[in-house]
Amino acid sequence: MATDARKPRKLLEGSCLGWMAAAFSIVVWSITYASTRVLLRDFSSLEIQIVRFTLAWAALALFGAASRRTSSPRGAGNEPLFAAMGFTGIAAYQFLENCAIYYTNASNVAILVSFAPIMAAVVTRMFMKDKSMSAAFVVGSLVAVGGVAVVSLGAGAELELRPVGDLMAIGAMASWGFYSMLVDVANRRGVPPALAMRRAFVWSLLMMAPLVAWGATEAGGRAVDGVFAVTFDCARNAERFSRAANWVNFGFLGVFASAASFALWNYACRSLGVVRASVGLYLTPVIGVAFAVAFLGEALTASGVCGGALILAGVYVASRTGQKERQ
Repeated sequence: MATDARKPRKLLEGSCLGWMAAAFSIVVWSITYASTRVLLRDFSSLEIQIVRFTLAWAALALFGAASRRTSSPRGAGNEPLFAAMGFTGIAAYQFLENCAIYYTNASNVAILVSFAPIMAAVVTRMFMKDKSMSAAFVVGSLVAVGGVAVVSLGAGAELELRPVGDLMAIGAMASWGFYSMLVDVANRRGVPPALAMRRAFVWSLLMMAPLVAWGATEAGGRAVDGVFAVTFDCARNAERFSRAANWVNFGFLGVFASAASFALWNYACRSLGVVRASVGLYLTPVIGVAFAVAFLGEALTASGVCGGALILAGVYVASRTGQKERQ
């Protein structure tokens, strides 16, 4: 009887910790653009990703060594899963989103990628038999997507169909949806989140190696407005890597926005379920606008307020979806 009485309390504690982990990841991801914008003065997008994910792998490796969890029997035999996570959630998602921004409007990308939580819910329902995608989730998600559209289009940008870039944005959205399903698979197998992400970062770096080789060539350096440009010039690298501000921003992106946030996101998905945790991703534009107003001196616009209100309303409705049911 005593054991049964403790179960609700443990579930509540686990849910609270799950929401805290999700909140940390969402807040950090919402403000990464500020660090990325600073680094883009000296580095290409691909170079930022390579350094960022290398630091993330190193941070998780140090964490594993400190906690004596450099290996785990539950990680054995899961390399294909880790490789798929590295491809969908890191390599493919980042690649497609960066290219999409070049080929289409940023507002198109923001709106299309905002469908990722719905995609995650659909994929987990199809392949994992997850029954937690309720009518409340769908309605709330659509309201939140509408809020994202209001925020994105509020600066005067026009919603214009640009097939190449729009398809890339849809591809990025789909990649995150399948990554969410793979996170669920890893959690069901009992793989520690830090271990899963450490291996995923290794695989993502290996998968991006051909892009690095191509970006070092003249053709690759010029492609997509220099997104994939890579330089191995010693003098140039010594100059830009000697700036303390660059290391501060790389540290934030690598340790907090990648190592900690991805591992904590996996934990949040384990505690709350993929569908419930994904609802919080709609808050990213709201937090981003609030950060820009509070710390970057940007003006708060009427579209930002209205769009933020719609997003909050949508998140409230969508979050009323029930606990994840497993078969």
